[in-house]
Order: sequence, then structure tokens, then C-alpha cells
Amino acid sequence: MKSKKTINRTRRDFLKFAVGSGIVGLAASDSIFGQPSNNKNAKEMLVYIGTYTSGKSKSEGIYIYKLNLNSGALEPYRTVKNVVEPSFLAIDKNRKYLYAVNETVEYEGRKSGAVSAFQINQKTGDLTFLNKQPSLGGAPCHVSVSDNGKFLLVANYVGGNVAVLPIEADGKLGASVDLKQHSGSGANKERQEAAHAHSIMLDENNRFAFANDLGVDRVMIYQFDDESGKLKSNSAQAFYQTKAGAGPRHFKFHKSGKFAFVINELDMTIASLAYDAKRGTLAEIQTVPTLPADFKGANTCADIHVSPDGKFVYGSNRGHDSIVIYRIDEKSGKLEYVEHALTGGKTPRNFAIEPNGRYLLAANQNSDSIIVFRIDEKSGKLIPTGNRASVPSPVCLKLIPSFA
Repeated sequence: MKSKKTINRTRRDFLKFAVGSGIVGLAASDSIFGQPSNNKNAKEMLVYIGTYTSGKSKSEGIYIYKLNLNSGALEPYRTVKNVVEPSFLAIDKNRKYLYAVNETVEYEGRKSGAVSAFQINQKTGDLTFLNKQPSLGGAPCHVSVSDNGKFLLVANYVGGNVAVLPIEADGKLGASVDLKQHSGSGANKERQEAAHAHSIMLDENNRFAFANDLGVDRVMIYQFDDESGKLKSNSAQAFYQTKAGAGPRHFKFHKSGKFAFVINELDMTIASLAYDAKRGTLAEIQTVPTLPADFKGANTCADIHVSPDGKFVYGSNRGHDSIVIYRIDEKSGKLEYVEHALTGGKTPRNFAIEPNGRYLLAANQNSDSIIVFRIDEKSGKLIPTGNRASVPSPVCLKLIPSFA
């Protein structure tokens, strides 16, 4: 019988103890192109913060803050307690529901994590728990919601698979309607001994789903049926193959729909890709480093975002503890280096850009801090505002306009 410690083991533990543990065999929002366009008159944003609740963390669950859009100040607002390992969040297009992964490797006696559904109070922004479903793979680490609000897509890191769960009329999650198992390994024997699905996103038209698999160096491409929720390997291109040992982690589209950007966790690069929306295919344009040439320390990459105006792409470095910024040539998709901005904390896991592009919020997981930067519209550079918040083990940030 497994101990309680084993049952509650998360992906962080897995990265340390996977070799020889037997765990490696486990198997079985936001609109990608930004929030709806009624953000400009908002005076403040609600910031939903996903965290890790195990280990040394003193986190109680999901935190809600308010971001003042005039000053950039963060103010604590609500705490949604007793949510286990809500490390990644997604909010539906109409801002009625929030979904959180429960990043564990065992759930109700099964080799699986889970996903929890919450209703967002349309007056206060507070969350009410609706239900929970198994994710059908260990350590779910990413979720996204289809544009029609009918389906939730989840990537299971330890499980090495992706699943689709239906969203019912009341926002609750139904049992999975599809599961796609990845297989293989990569050049990095420590981190790529098996498939590790790290994210799954839909394109603007919700016709194709893109699942970054860190373990096999592939961005898997699926045709997506937004009525049935079924995933089918894309006949025109089943996957985009990254460089050996790259470790693709997160994926974002340009607002034009012509380009996509992948941040590679292990070789610390960002790849700019041409996207054919009709065929669902990807082709490399350019790959650039995320680190300064003279940095010699340990580092892995984490999150990536494109500015709402489409001019810049940002990626986070954990170790160098910075955000790298590149200017995007909107005709060619090529990238031009702008700067590295230190995040004022340790291990910037995820970060978020306020929907109007005025602020960037960096979640420093290992220093329990969220730092607010103002974005210079012309240069894309990050300017410290002096505003920060103390949140235990912050991992994921999602912003929507306040209902007040």
C-alpha cells in the first residue's frame, strides 16, 4: 500500500525521484488570442493565482488579488482554500468558470491527477466549487478551454498524455471523452526518459490542438472536433519535431494567426514558427536563445507570452531569474533581441501580461512573490513599478476585468 507521502507526490517530486520509482509508466481560458475586447474601460483586474500547496509551501489554495490599472498595485482580495495543488488555471471565454488542475499522481486510488471546476461570481469574482474529475494521467500541469466553452483540454506530465473533458451547461466537468497517449523518449536521459505532455492549446479557429511534449521533443498536432471533443492526429502534419533535447514546454500564437512560438525548457531556446491555419502545420522560422551568452549557471525555461499588440514575445528563465524579450517582425516572424529583465525573485515559473498590454506580472515560485512591471509600449522593455505581493509558491496567473 502506498504511503500518504507517495499518494500526494507531485510533478516536482517526480523530477527528483522518477528514476527507478516506477512512476514513469503512468498513462491513462482564456481564449488563446486574448480576452474579449471589453477590457479598455476597466479600472482594475482580478488576478487568479494558482499555487503549489504541498512540501514547504504554506499555500492554502487559489488566491485572488486586485490589480490597480493606474498604479500597478496588487491588493489581496480572496483566498479559495482547500484546493489541492492548483498549479495551473484556465478561465472560459465568458468568464463564468475557472478550471484548475490538481497536480497529483494519484486520485481516488487511480494513477491520475484531477481537474476542478469553479463558478466565478459575476459580482464579486469569488469562486464556488462545482465538481472534480480525474485527468486520466499523473501530474496534470496545463489546461485550456475551447472557444465554444464545451470542452476542457488537459496535459498530464507524468502520464505523458492529453485528455478532453466535456463542460456541461452549468460549468461542471463530465468524464473524459478522449485520451491520446504519447510515447517515446529524448536525448536528455534524466528528463526525457518517457513522454511528458506539458501543455495543450487550440488555435484561433479551434480546429487544431497543439500539445507540447517535453519528453519526446515534439509538438503533437491534432485535429479537434469542437462538437464531440475528439482529437485526431493531423493528417497534414502529425507533429512538429524540435531539436534533440530541446524539451518543448509552452506554446503561444501571434495575434495574426500566422506565427506560433514555443519555449523549450531544456535547451533554453524560443522557436518562432510559421503556422498554416488551413492545414494545421508548423515550420521553423528561427530559434533564439533565452539566456545571455555569458551566463554559466543552471537554468530551465518555463512560460511564454506574446504582447497583445503582437510586437513582442516574452519568455521566463528559472535560474537566471529573468524575462527575455524579443521584438517580432510581424511580416517575417523573425525575432530581434531586446533585453533581459530580472524578475526580482527566484524561479519565475509563469507570468502574465495584462490584456491591454500595460503590465507584466511575474510569479516567482521559490521566493513567494509576484512582481509587477510596466511594459514600455515602444520598446517592449519592462520597467519596475515597485509593486509586489507575497503569495506562497505562485505558479500560474490569470487576469480578467473586475466585475465591480
